[in-house]
Amino acid sequence: MNIVCAGISHHVADVALREKFAVSNGALPEFLRELRRIDGLNEAVVVSTCNRVEYYAASICPVRTFDGLRDVVRAHTGIADAPMYQHDCPSSIRHLFRVACGLDSMVVGETEILGQVKTAYSAAQEHGATSRNLNRLFQQTFRVAKRVRSETQITRGPVSVGAVAVELAGKIFGDLGDRKVMILGAGETSERTARSLQSRGVRSMIVSNRTFDRAAALAKEIGGMAIHFDHWENAFSDVDILISSTAAPHPILTPQRLEPLMALRGPRPLFIIDLAVPRDADPAIERMDGVYLYDMDSLQRIAGDSLALRQKEVVRCEAMINEHVHEFVAWLRRGHRGPAGAEAAWAG
Repeated sequence: MNIVCAGISHHVADVALREKFAVSNGALPEFLRELRRIDGLNEAVVVSTCNRVEYYAASICPVRTFDGLRDVVRAHTGIADAPMYQHDCPSSIRHLFRVACGLDSMVVGETEILGQVKTAYSAAQEHGATSRNLNRLFQQTFRVAKRVRSETQITRGPVSVGAVAVELAGKIFGDLGDRKVMILGAGETSERTARSLQSRGVRSMIVSNRTFDRAAALAKEIGGMAIHFDHWENAFSDVDILISSTAAPHPILTPQRLEPLMALRGPRPLFIIDLAVPRDADPAIERMDGVYLYDMDSLQRIAGDSLALRQKEVVRCEAMINEHVHEFVAWLRRGHRGPAGAEAAWAG
């Protein structure tokens, strides 16, 4: 049995291309079924985030699996020549460990990705797409990430995409205490961003989400105000910073929608930070007077400023990862046979 990985990430594609590869929660069950129809592929997990879409599989024939993966992705995206990377064992295992530990992220050491990998694995399990090999692999992945986070300083400083977005807002405005912020979307990224804003002294936050109860719950936690998604425009005129991270399939912030709203603001500028993939903001709005737009690619450039602070910890992390890669490869080569009690130990 072999472990393979293929995918596309911020390393090889900009957000305009990455968003075409995103696999929504609704599309995931059928997508997993298509992957499992590939000749020789027995198990599969799809990790789809703002910065990457990756496919992990247990396979008896990597060559056929890679060919099949490309066929499925081509049918899903309509793109025949995407710059997808692919990894065979043991590179595939090392890649997953590095991803979960935040070493392959836009912001090195970020912690959001571990939760996203856990969610992707749980979804694959729920749909019956994993078995012995990927179950063992992802369990070990989570152990590696826990060790790296507890024994190194790789997560020191602003490490999440939301934290970097807030850092950007601070560079633009200086003191954020008297700024009014609107957050569209109440998912995990929005929640982390809201908490980062709160830690920087923001006292006025408006949360809007398609599910109002979720917006209300987040607003309550951060001392903000929730409004129905259909009414967010009503509070738009007082907002200085708009942070958007919804799961909308098409842009919700367009020139046609913003032009009449901007006319009510007078000369006050609006800074939009788009954390969504697919993007919530039409790039054309950046040409509007008084609108300043930053998307995931903009944050990637800013994230590079803090890379040096964590770079010295990367070597220690890589050494830990290599230990666990050798351990998992040894388990594969033993044909899944391990010492007595080994399986029970993985449950802890």
